[in-house]
Amino acid sequence: MMRWETLLCSSRLGRLGKGTAGPMETHRSPFQRDFDRIVFSSAFRRMQDKTQVFPLAESDYVRTRLTHSLEAACVGRSLGTHIGARVVERHGLRHVHPSDIGAIVAAACLAHDIGNPPFGHSGEDGIRHWFATSPVARSLSERLTPAQRHDFERFEGNAQGFRILTRLQMPDNEGGLQLTCATLAAFAKYPVASDTPAELRGGAGSKKFSFFLSESPLFAEVAGGTGMLRRSGDAACWARHPLAFLVEAADDICYRLVDFEDGVRLGILSGGEVSHAFSEVIGKPDALERAARLEGQKEQIEMLRAMAIGTVVDQAAEVFLAHETEILAGTFDRPLIDCAPAAEALAKIQRRSMETIYVSPRGLEIEAAGFEVIGGLLDLFVQAVEDEAAGRKGGRSRTLLRLVPDQFIGKDRRIDPDPYPRLQRITDFVAGMTDSYAVALYRKLRGISLPGQR
Repeated sequence: MMRWETLLCSSRLGRLGKGTAGPMETHRSPFQRDFDRIVFSSAFRRMQDKTQVFPLAESDYVRTRLTHSLEAACVGRSLGTHIGARVVERHGLRHVHPSDIGAIVAAACLAHDIGNPPFGHSGEDGIRHWFATSPVARSLSERLTPAQRHDFERFEGNAQGFRILTRLQMPDNEGGLQLTCATLAAFAKYPVASDTPAELRGGAGSKKFSFFLSESPLFAEVAGGTGMLRRSGDAACWARHPLAFLVEAADDICYRLVDFEDGVRLGILSGGEVSHAFSEVIGKPDALERAARLEGQKEQIEMLRAMAIGTVVDQAAEVFLAHETEILAGTFDRPLIDCAPAAEALAKIQRRSMETIYVSPRGLEIEAAGFEVIGGLLDLFVQAVEDEAAGRKGGRSRTLLRLVPDQFIGKDRRIDPDPYPRLQRITDFVAGMTDSYAVALYRKLRGISLPGQR
């Protein structure tokens, strides 16, 4: 069984066994400091121009990854604090306040999409497609180990996020941002490596992966610090940290309900359809009547959305508390909202979103172009680095390399002799771009547009 006293570990990655990360502040917990560190990171700021659902949206109403992450953090804080009150009471946790659990979940939610490349999930597909089909990638693939290849063949924004938090942000620090082990463990919704064998997969916690081979030792430190349970022997595969279920629930609640709300503003769905769907989630006969007292349709839908979020938060909390023993034993592995009374109403919303919102013609056109942009940038910059590594010092490659910041080349701009970190650094560079910057840079490098011209 996992134990809450260990699961709520406030020790910081990179400082384990080295004392605290600094003097304790009575007015601000270590987990609140995690939240602040994430907010002030450059990777978090870039999410303001990264796709949530609608790439390069022309409306300033539509959510971006930044606003989605802030909303998920709010829901996560409510969910974590709700559960925290019961957990503290159940287990007699003397030195833990319910708000500490809320703060951990909020910080993990805030960062949960920080590793997404341009164009959202289609950007992840674009990187995988490039590695599978590009001649440039193929020449590198032959020099990678099978485990290293899995990192790119199955490229995952969740693992990129862990890499950003623990290595790329504040790269001179051991442990990167040096977040607490509890926050990093809650962040890792899929605590398995990219090459985890199929027989060890199954369930919500292993349908994706949360760390690359290069960060496997760092995640092992996090898992050890929080007392997470290994699924099998020495495999890089653990049962979820209990609070990861809350991070997943907060994300699911926000994207299912809020994306549906955005569909009305963009004219993809009718207000009546969305209002009715939200009322089914709420499950109260008077929900629509209460909303109808407000004058505008926008305000009515916003009220119903808020009521629906509150309903599912309460239901997810009750599911967690009902299955707490199994969760601590590592034997429960289902999304909380799939077990909630509103599960069928939420599933109907998701199915409808898949039929309409996520396949809008404009969105599909931009996502398809994203494959070309991401693949094209990777081809250009990876080839330039490989030319330099092989001593082929052409003018084009030298010019391209000057556009790459030092961090993505290597110490003192020396090219790494190992192809795995070389490829990772350029992938870091491209994956870290915003949607607009990626498009603009691609157009300039391909000669489609020039600086200062439209």
